[in-house]
Formats: sequence, C-alpha cells, structure tokens
Amino acid sequence: MPFAPGGTTDLVARLLAAGLQERLGVSVVVENRAGAGATVGSESVARAAPDGYTLLMSNIASHGISPSVYRGRIRYDAVADFAHIALVISNPTVWVANPRAGIRTLADAVARARSPQGLDVATSGAGSSNHLLVVRMGQIIGKELNHIPFRGAGPAMQAVIAGQVPMMSDSLPSASSHIRQGSVLAVAMAAAQRHPSFPDVPTFREQGFDLASESWFGLSAPAGTPAAIVERLNRETRAFLATDAVRARFAELGGSAGAMSPEEYTEFVRREIAAWAPLVQASGATAD
Repeated sequence: MPFAPGGTTDLVARLLAAGLQERLGVSVVVENRAGAGATVGSESVARAAPDGYTLLMSNIASHGISPSVYRGRIRYDAVADFAHIALVISNPTVWVANPRAGIRTLADAVARARSPQGLDVATSGAGSSNHLLVVRMGQIIGKELNHIPFRGAGPAMQAVIAGQVPMMSDSLPSASSHIRQGSVLAVAMAAAQRHPSFPDVPTFREQGFDLASESWFGLSAPAGTPAAIVERLNRETRAFLATDAVRARFAELGGSAGAMSPEEYTEFVRREIAAWAPLVQASGATAD
C-alpha cells in the first residue's frame, strides 16, 4: 500500500485484503510504505519475487501520473515491470475545507488564493490527480495555489480537520466519512455531474470552472508472476467486487467497482500514462 494509512487507497486495500483472505484461505497483510507520490512502495513491489505473495495497490499516481511528474527519476517501468491484475475502484475528486476556514464555495477559495495570504491546499502527495487539479485551478485563476503535499490522504485530512491547512483536494472515498460527520465541508466535486451519494455538493462546472478529475486504484504484482496466479487473483478479485455488499459499500464511499481482465487493466494503465503525460507537461508540475 504505497500511501500512509487513512486514505482511499488504504481503505480500499483493507477491504480487498479481507475479501481475498476469505476467498483464498491465506493471511493477507496490508503494509503501508508511503513516499514520493506512491513510487517508493511501487518500486519495492517491482523488485519483489514474482511469486504471487507480494502485491501492490497500483493507482493513478504511481502508474498514471508519476512516470511523467518524476521524469525518469523513478526506478520502475509502470507497464513492463508489473503484472497488472485488476482495476478495483474509480472515483471523483472532491475539494473540502475546514468548516472554520470561511471557504464554502470555489469563489471563496479563489478570493483567498488572490489575497495576500494565499491559499494552501493539501493533497496525498506530489504526482496525484488531486495535485494536478490544484495546479490546473491555479492556472485558470491566474494565481498559483500553495500545494501542501503529505505522505497520504490520511495525514493530509487530519491536518485540514485540525485547521493546520484550510483546504484539501482528495479522492471522494477517503473524504466521504469526514464530509458526512461534518468535520470538513465539501466545497466542490470534480465530476461531470453531482454525485448521487452527495447530491448537495455542486460540481466545479456548476461554479464556473470546467474541470473534472477521476482517480483509480487497482491490484498489480511484479512482472514475471505466473499467468495462472494472475488469472486466479483476477478471478477472485472480480468475484469479490461483484458482491452486493462491496458494491453497496463502494457506492456509499462514492466509488465504482472495476471489472477488467489482466489484459484490459494493463492496457488501461498504458492509456493513462499516455493521457496524463501532456497534461503534466502543460501544467508544469514537477516533483521536488
């Protein structure tokens, strides 16, 4: 799990681990190994023995965006060095704010960004779609937003709740419980339309900004993992994702379950890398 505990990837990883443990009859342990836009944990899996016992929650940051953001500084090939197993979940980005920050709309956020104090926006780390949405928003309003990267969505969210950072760009599943509890205020959903689970949260487009962003998470293994193991893991993962309980839980979180073969997920990763590369270049986003 290449992020710190508490974020969307961690939440989904633990749900999947419990499901696979039951279906496979073996112990499944989630190990958080965060850092560098999810590339630290990803690199460790790329170098692991290809025996089916070390798996990765691959994601849009580690396998879609970071190859362009880090520009050759990561020591793995997001396609060639992995046996991609299955897409697990996809979900939109939501911007949330500390209820005491005085930011209830994107207009409030823009006003803060243009003020002398500027606007700090937390994310789970550099190289995520949430980070690029912050960069793009700054380009649109003509004022750079202060990106505050953390080692995962969990620590970033806690900083927002504590008032250390006023705002966060986050994946909906990791933010959903905090929104419902009222510990953060949902300001805008980066989706084509309002989310059925959060009908009161307006989209970016409704507030005058033509922006949308969706993140995804999947399951991958080191390259060279036997095809029979990859197929078995794909079959069990898809069966788990197809259960009514999981679909209901994902809907509650604001995500959609995946349903891809290993070949389809591999091609999906390849397309994501190609799609994000020009956007990263245009945004000027780089890893510090």
